[in-house]
Amino acid sequence: MRLKSIWICLVILVLIPFQVYARSPMETTETEVKKILAVLGDQSLTGEAGTTAKKEKLRVIFDDIFDYAVLSKRTLGHNWKKLDTEQQNEFVELYRKLLDSVYMDRLLAYKDENVVFSKERMITEKRAEVFSNIVTSDKKIPIDYRLILKKNQWKVYDIIIEGVSLVKNYRSQFNAILSKNEPEELLKILREKTKAKE
Repeated sequence: MRLKSIWICLVILVLIPFQVYARSPMETTETEVKKILAVLGDQSLTGEAGTTAKKEKLRVIFDDIFDYAVLSKRTLGHNWKKLDTEQQNEFVELYRKLLDSVYMDRLLAYKDENVVFSKERMITEKRAEVFSNIVTSDKKIPIDYRLILKKNQWKVYDIIIEGVSLVKNYRSQFNAILSKNEPEELLKILREKTKAKE
């Protein structure tokens, strides 16, 4: 009887899939930032072709670590529901392109500064904040990441640079447009801005 019970337990253990535990918020962020720094510091990627290759590599990393859907919803806040499903999908893609165009050149100007991670703070069971600093020869620039746990992976949905939240910054801009216009007008503006940067 005891032997039978042991076999039953073994069968159950085999049939139950092993749970894959997510890396901690800080481990996730630190790992992805290291990937970004490796691309930026790649001495083999030079000239115009090298810059293009760096951008492509960085976009792959960004798409892996950022949750653009959550970022978009939090940016628009209550106005998110004013967009229908098709408009929401287009907004997510246009917003991603806008952020790419605004921040890519700044990233490419990186000059071997150190990034030091200090701590993480759990906001809720599935939301966290990771604190870091970019350390230059004469100052520290605080950069904090807010992450959400989705499908057992931590994804970034906001970045706070020197106390300024990416989400809140764009929320005020977009909400000002939506307070006077229909969602299509915001999409039109974003289409024009992202097209000009292509």
